[in-house]
Amino acid sequence: MVEKAHQRLVCCFNLFQRLISGLMPLLAFLVCTPAYAQNISLVSDEETEQLLGKITEPLFKAAGVSYDRNNIYIVNDNTLNAFVTDGNALFVHTGTIVNAESPNELSGVIAHETGHIAGGHILRQKLKNKEMQDITLASALLAGAAAAAGGRSDAAVAVMLGSQTSALTHYMKYRTNEERAADESAVTFLEQTQQSPQGMLTFMKRINALQTLNGLEETPYFRSHPVTRERISFFEKAVETSSLSAKDKLQDEFDRVKAKLYAYLNSPEATLRKYPENDKSVPALYARSISAFKQLNIRKAQNLLEELIKKEPDNPYFHELKGQIFLETGHIAEAIKEYRKALAHAPQSYLLQISLAQALLENSPTPQNAQEAINLLNKALIKRPNGMSWQLLSRAYGILGKTAEASYAAAEYSLYIRAYDTAKRQAEQAKAAHPSPTLALKIDDLLLRLKNMKN
Repeated sequence: MVEKAHQRLVCCFNLFQRLISGLMPLLAFLVCTPAYAQNISLVSDEETEQLLGKITEPLFKAAGVSYDRNNIYIVNDNTLNAFVTDGNALFVHTGTIVNAESPNELSGVIAHETGHIAGGHILRQKLKNKEMQDITLASALLAGAAAAAGGRSDAAVAVMLGSQTSALTHYMKYRTNEERAADESAVTFLEQTQQSPQGMLTFMKRINALQTLNGLEETPYFRSHPVTRERISFFEKAVETSSLSAKDKLQDEFDRVKAKLYAYLNSPEATLRKYPENDKSVPALYARSISAFKQLNIRKAQNLLEELIKKEPDNPYFHELKGQIFLETGHIAEAIKEYRKALAHAPQSYLLQISLAQALLENSPTPQNAQEAINLLNKALIKRPNGMSWQLLSRAYGILGKTAEASYAAAEYSLYIRAYDTAKRQAEQAKAAHPSPTLALKIDDLLLRLKNMKN
């Protein structure tokens, strides 16, 4: 009897733990734990990051939150969602961008996230999660004692579930209050940046429509934020009292980014349905050029890009795409030419610097190519540390016969991908290759970081 009671208690305990853990992605709209953030797929795209930065920076400034573009991440997920984590890091799902109709809608979502950061909700959520885990463990121990003493598993399970249900109700009420506070802050930040709350209202209505379509009815018990209808009512009142326009100067830029993401993330057939041949707008031409590239119809893709470049000759991202097509089809000289044009129009882009460096290192590069790549990659690493730059840097130094530098860059790459033993071996190889005093200090620092990680 006691053994069966124990089994039932373990089952209930695990079920409740899974329930609490499973809430985390649901609660991501609009706060998320770092553990969830570590299990996501990210997209790197200069054009999209630039757009998100232009939307985010004014809102962060209005909230008194420190802004760093390196802390903006694009999540490869087609659901409508966004979340924030430690260090003012902002994550926006591709589904949010693709399904939004305007930059004003994106502003509303990001303003809400900014409200979570400004309100200190991330730290408080951690404390609440710890509190919930302690309550769950305590109730399980209490129930186990009751079962052992009385031999009644049904009573023990009731003790456990009763205390957990009460705790979960309290937790959800707390989360609801946080979401309300973030909504209120969002309206304030939008007003301070001269933006209408209309976008957030439209976005919430779209979520509500999707929930109705999918037969998802919210209940007062299990929800991570106020009932959507409740939030809609709040934003309707905010729109009524606001005199600000929902029109945005970023609309054209937003439409291009949306078309680009849609074409990359969906099938060519779906892209053609959304952006048919009779649509001669810039976003449609952009989407169809990417779609043609994915179908290996290179001539069509290049023709569409030429048409786009005639319309917007200073757009770096059309040259970037043209360079990518040339690079992936083995036309290296042409790829270098296009990447140079792209970088000339966006000289601070670390992603374009990496792309040009990669092209320079293809097909028997000269020492001059390797040195130019090194210069570009070192600039990119200053802007944002990344594995690709270290990997290419190792190759470039190797071409020039600089063994110590090549081994050190390789070690940094191995560390980046968490191949710690390999990183240690490569760092020791770099140290044995008679590095300069400056490089020797960098190698020692790397070895110390590896030692601390091991400890």
